Amino acid sequence: MTTPQRLILTAYAPNLVGSDGRTLAIVRGMEQALPGLRLEWEVGDGGQPIELPHRAAWLADAATRGRFPLLCNGDASYPVTVSGMRRSASASPRGQPQLQIHAKLPLDAAVRAAAKAMIEAVAEGAHAFWGHATPDDAALDIAHQIAPTLEGPPAPRRGLPALKLFDRVRAPEIPYYLGWLNYWSAAAARAIGFPDAARDADLLSRARRTETGGWVVQLTEAPLDLEDPAHLEALKQAYERFPEIGARTSP
Repeated sequence: MTTPQRLILTAYAPNLVGSDGRTLAIVRGMEQALPGLRLEWEVGDGGQPIELPHRAAWLADAATRGRFPLLCNGDASYPVTVSGMRRSASASPRGQPQLQIHAKLPLDAAVRAAAKAMIEAVAEGAHAFWGHATPDDAALDIAHQIAPTLEGPPAPRRGLPALKLFDRVRAPEIPYYLGWLNYWSAAAARAIGFPDAARDADLLSRARRTETGGWVVQLTEAPLDLEDPAHLEALKQAYERFPEIGARTSP
């Protein structure tokens, strides 16, 4: 049996400071993007779902303590989860702590159709600097671009470029890496020089502008599969086009 593919959705946003409504906006954004989705259960001890009859108040209370606990849809046969964690100042650009949002969904036809709307809703609800949605197989390859080895520097697979650790990125608006669907806030797009009409015609053909002036940029038509030479080449070309990503222009 093969393990079903999952879509990994991640966004990086300003750290939680009190209850500002962002965690509820993230959850509601996911539900609106994927018809029928209800993230109304907390994941308890042993992974058991616990229904949350007062979810909004529960999320608000957790946010006042700087927490975004793990929520799920309560369906073990079709698991969808979302949570957030605090990235420390020492592990973040400019020494500014961040909120990292992390969601996982089955990568079926419904999620594929909703993925672009979902990354936009999550990122804009979080007031994120940037984010991505990527199949888990490709996300593992991308992680090897950053993760150091026992011998020292990262050892990227498939000829992908090595990327710097997150604290070496010069500003929180600059993405650490690329994915299949890329959310770039207006500030992130300016920082990496997107769009350029002459150089970005192909990317713009699969991109859309968000209400806040950001962008959702789709790297390949189908979900990113790095076993596909055309997909791998598209990812390499995108890294070549945006050398700021992953702090590759930094000393």
